[in-house]
Amino acid sequence: MPVTDEAELREILQLDRVAVVGCSTSPGKAAHDIPKYLIEQGYDVVPVNPFADEIFGREVYDSLADVPGEVDIVEVFRPSDEVAGIVGSALNRDDDAVIWLQLGIHDDDAVERAEAAGRRVVQDRCMKPTHQRLVA
Repeated sequence: MPVTDEAELREILQLDRVAVVGCSTSPGKAAHDIPKYLIEQGYDVVPVNPFADEIFGREVYDSLADVPGEVDIVEVFRPSDEVAGIVGSALNRDDDAVIWLQLGIHDDDAVERAEAAGRRVVQDRCMKPTHQRLVA
């Protein structure tokens, strides 16, 4: 069952390093503006986008597998039909990152697989208003 408890969401939002899969170079798109907000709030945002070299003055990685070091949260801004592959990549990492599927993004089978592997998953919820309501 995806995380919905506000105390647990607040705890997740205390984590620091967020890999943003599908981070956009285009201001005005949620996949750009929300990671920018997270940076402004002090998060260490790691953009993941195979079609960009730099976003927010930060190095961009082609895939989640390419991101060095530990990741606390994998935030997904890709279509729902790509979630299964992204969850697979997250599960192949050595960290225990929370998987956060942005508003409108869901894949119940992938969520179930991640949870069976011991991962916490947030599904179909936007990080920005959740952060504004519970942390800011």
